[in-house]
Amino acid sequence: MFIQFTPEINKVYFVNQYTLFQVLSGNGGLQVDFRNYFDWQNKAIFLEKGQYIKFLSDNFLIQKIEFPDETVFRNKEFRVLFKHLISLGYINFDESNSFQKITNQIEPDVEIDRIIDVFAEQWYYQNPFQANKEEYRVIFDTKDVIDTQYSSNINNRELTALIDENGYNIQSLIKSKIGISLKSLLSGKKLLESKKEIAFTDKSIKEISYDLGYNDPAYFTRVFKNNVGRNPIEFRENFDYQNRDLFSQNIIELLQQYHTKERTLDFYASKMNLSPKALSKKVKEKMQTSLGKLIRHEMINTSKSLLAKNLTVKEISLELGFEEPNHFSNFFRHYTGESPSHFKHKKYKN
Repeated sequence: MFIQFTPEINKVYFVNQYTLFQVLSGNGGLQVDFRNYFDWQNKAIFLEKGQYIKFLSDNFLIQKIEFPDETVFRNKEFRVLFKHLISLGYINFDESNSFQKITNQIEPDVEIDRIIDVFAEQWYYQNPFQANKEEYRVIFDTKDVIDTQYSSNINNRELTALIDENGYNIQSLIKSKIGISLKSLLSGKKLLESKKEIAFTDKSIKEISYDLGYNDPAYFTRVFKNNVGRNPIEFRENFDYQNRDLFSQNIIELLQQYHTKERTLDFYASKMNLSPKALSKKVKEKMQTSLGKLIRHEMINTSKSLLAKNLTVKEISLELGFEEPNHFSNFFRHYTGESPSHFKHKKYKN
């Protein structure tokens, strides 16, 4: 049930069962379905069948739990963990004593149903979209239909007609709770599946366009480029599925080594033997973020680690190169939403 492994860097791990991933140790980024994430600390990540995960560093130790299909969907409430709407499905396991007890209990006789009940209960407690359970049911019923109908050119009216909404205005509900339109949710699913077909198969672009319900391959290419920034052939070549480009690993290692002292684009461009403009462009293409955000992420992680070691705000501000302790406090509050003292109190309380 509980499996620990050390993943290979930049290897694509396809998810064939509903799976929980927990990072036990390591640093760097994760990629799930072409999106990179650097805020996975203290989270349990849930992936459904058909997704993939890739680790952008070579020092991760991962624990995973795979769940049988019949266990996951015996109770439809479990869908909230695995069927993602706009980002990763996850729970903050450092906020749940029940979760910690279960994940520390490695014995094989731990009941699957009990484990997943605790996970779902914690997800509803976090309530990321501020909805009630009936609203969640309607939202995830809609997601179920999208997952099966995305290639059939179904429109909003036809989509809502397939759902028993119990009086809800589905388009309004999804817009208010998730923050995107029903049309965007549908087109996002279609775009994601087109990326998978392009990156992981050797099908022609013409074949892929027809499989996805496009009658005109040229139109499909235009839609894809408008959304992704490059045409399908360029996307396939840039993803580099087989060769495992180490750019992300290299830049993360530099940031981990120098982020407390060096924060300029010029410095890291020199280390990577690139011009500042080329480095900025490559970070955006390969990691879907900016170098500045990566630096801030490393600073926040270091801050949290030092706070957990009971260093004072003054000591941490000096370690990170801030001129004044209140500058560090303002920085931490701005990017985490809480003060350093509140974060430390919360950790000790848990």
